[in-house]
Amino acid sequence: MSGASPLPILLVSAVALIDPDGRVLLARRPEGKHLAGLWEFPGGKVNPGESPEAALIRELAEELGIETDERCLAPFTFASHRFDSFHLLMPLYLCRVWRGIPAPREGQTLAWVRKAALADYKMPPADVPLVAMLRDIL
Repeated sequence: MSGASPLPILLVSAVALIDPDGRVLLARRPEGKHLAGLWEFPGGKVNPGESPEAALIRELAEELGIETDERCLAPFTFASHRFDSFHLLMPLYLCRVWRGIPAPREGQTLAWVRKAALADYKMPPADVPLVAMLRDIL
C-alpha cells in the first residue's frame, strides 16, 4: 500500500469516435471547467446506478447531439489516475457508428485529428497514455 489517503473514485466513460478516414474526435474543455483548455475524448461522469455504456450514450447526446447504442461501443482500455481530491477511473470505448453530425453543445471546441497528430494536442494526464494505445490500432 502506498500510504496515500484513500480518495473517492470518480467513474467517467469516454469514447474515441473514429470517422471513416481514421480520424479521432477530440473535444477541448471550455473555460470555467476543471482542466479547461485541454483536449480530451468525449464522455462524462457515470451517474449512480448507470452503466458506463449508458452514461456514454447519454453524454454523447447531450454534449455532441449524436446517437449511438451499446452494440456500437467496443471496450478498448481504461485510465486510472490520482488527482488531488479524487481518483479517476475511465473506461475508453471505440465507436465507428453513430447517427448525426457531432456538434459542440456545451461550449467545447471539436477537432477531428489524424493519428499522427494526436500527440500534438495537450491532454489531461489520464488521457495521455491512451493516445499511444489508440494510435497502434488506427
